Amino acid sequence: MIVEKHIKNYTFAKLKILDKKMRDSYKYKGLRARLVEVLRQKGINQEPVLNAMLKIPRHLFMAAGFEERAYQDNAFPIAAGQTISQPYTVAFQTSLLNIKPGDKVLEIGTGSGYQAAVIAELGAKLYTLERQKELFKSAQVILKELGYFPYCYFKDGYEGLPTYGPFDKILVTAGAPEMPASLANQLKIGGILVAPIGPTDVQEMIKLTRLSETEFESKNYGAFSFVPMLTGKK
Repeated sequence: MIVEKHIKNYTFAKLKILDKKMRDSYKYKGLRARLVEVLRQKGINQEPVLNAMLKIPRHLFMAAGFEERAYQDNAFPIAAGQTISQPYTVAFQTSLLNIKPGDKVLEIGTGSGYQAAVIAELGAKLYTLERQKELFKSAQVILKELGYFPYCYFKDGYEGLPTYGPFDKILVTAGAPEMPASLANQLKIGGILVAPIGPTDVQEMIKLTRLSETEFESKNYGAFSFVPMLTGKK
């Protein structure tokens, strides 16, 4: 299938970033500006988030053959059976985190690296985990080329990074059947964890705020659909 061919060429596309055809252009900048206006109309109102998405060339994170659709408000397949999230979903989750410059942020699921770029552009000190070796490698290529240098780890996201915690913010970019207690416990008091929680077909976006060592406040922000959060490494 054509899609399968594109996904197999995903890593190769990452390595083509130095090709002038894969660079940013006025065309793509214009498409990004239109996308940002769509996000505004859908209720995204945090200017730092919108400005980050206006700056970051999403087409460079796409699988070969999908670049021309990068600024549609849709999710698309990447390697290892994963997806690059819909821009609205990226903006919505990021807005719930309310990231401030200097925040220590843990991301579970680097994926294409696009969400990591948005977080890094907001001035956070980012730690990001990925369990798929192909994505772990390719995301670092594109992030480095764009001038972002998060701490990247090839490991099981369910474990988090307790050695480097606690964190101001934690973002989960895959659907978990229930809130991972191991991650919640890596939050600072006052810290926020955002994660899609529920069965594999649809999840509820949950914002968890740590109130004390033993108390958490949970708020539900509606239904979303994510690929499932898996355990182990591949």
